Amino acid sequence: MPKIASVEVCVARVPLDRPINFSTRQVTAREYCLVRVRAEDGTAGLGYCYAVNKAGRLLFDAVVDALSHKVVGQDCHRVEGIWHDMYQETLLLGRVGGVMRALSAIDIAIWDLNARLAGLPLYRYLGAAALDRVPSYGSGGYYWPGKGDKELAEELQAFVAAGHRAVKIKVGARGRTPAQEAARLQVARNAVGPDVELMLDANNAWSDLPTALQYIRRFEPMNPYWIEEPFLPDDIENHAALARATPVPVATGEIEAGRWRFRELLEKRAAAILQTDATVCGGITEWRRITAMASCFGVATSPHAWHDVHVHLAASAPSVSYVEFMPDDHVVNFRRLIDTQLVLDKGDLLLPKGPGLGFDFDPEAIRRYGAQDIGGEEIWRVLT
Repeated sequence: MPKIASVEVCVARVPLDRPINFSTRQVTAREYCLVRVRAEDGTAGLGYCYAVNKAGRLLFDAVVDALSHKVVGQDCHRVEGIWHDMYQETLLLGRVGGVMRALSAIDIAIWDLNARLAGLPLYRYLGAAALDRVPSYGSGGYYWPGKGDKELAEELQAFVAAGHRAVKIKVGARGRTPAQEAARLQVARNAVGPDVELMLDANNAWSDLPTALQYIRRFEPMNPYWIEEPFLPDDIENHAALARATPVPVATGEIEAGRWRFRELLEKRAAAILQTDATVCGGITEWRRITAMASCFGVATSPHAWHDVHVHLAASAPSVSYVEFMPDDHVVNFRRLIDTQLVLDKGDLLLPKGPGLGFDFDPEAIRRYGAQDIGGEEIWRVLT
């Protein structure tokens, strides 16, 4: 049986062309921890996770110091066993956060390796529910200096013109009143019309239920499809309270890890949509567990960002509603690091036909963005 000969890791530091403001923070760069898990015959599977601004070294060190030695020499088909070994190895420092993200990247790479060895696209290797396409929503509506109602409307109308039947905008910016945010939301609703789903992303904007309701009550007449991350992710009680207080469905989970935390969200009815991210939650192995558990509660999954991975998972799970799609690299610039992009057709993402994830890391991009201060002169660290 094929064994894993090496784990290779590097950090790619990709600055944003201009800083982006969320409701609570600013991002100036993305740092991606890129992983290759290589079998003895030379076949390599790819995985990655991400940090923002200057935190990529934490992910790199977790792969090098805490996880790789539990992977090298293992049968690559022993996916569940390797996951368990990595999780147990890092109990004191892991379970969530950077270590779990590093574990996620390795787990994704092992699944990709096995699909490539089988000569199948990853969604087929996982057991496909869809074979051609999956629905996506156009994700944007960020706050930019000088961006007014006209520019927001034009952005959303471009999503609709591309065939999207759902779009998402940011809400909850600091310094803006509930009335101002409601007026902005009305502009968005007018731009897309009554038949397009309109998602709202607050990025943890509100600290208490009364404040959140000051906004949500004004949003309700515009019929939002969901309100995303209204509170800090650990504030599950307020998520549940808001879910009880408004007809607008609550969505969360994009930076949550481990099935146990998601079980708490489900049992407390704190979310009607889970945004489980395979690069964060524990990889494809844990994503599948969480999504199956959510389906038992009648809760859909709409994975956060990273459409190049999540398109495969969405095609393998009937309970996934939408894949998040960003058409450019102004905010999420991972597309600069890979050699193949997904195709959008009438608002759907077409499923790749090549083996595994259907893309490879672009060597020229890695030379350009590879963080030599972390990986060294060769950029890639090879662990055997």
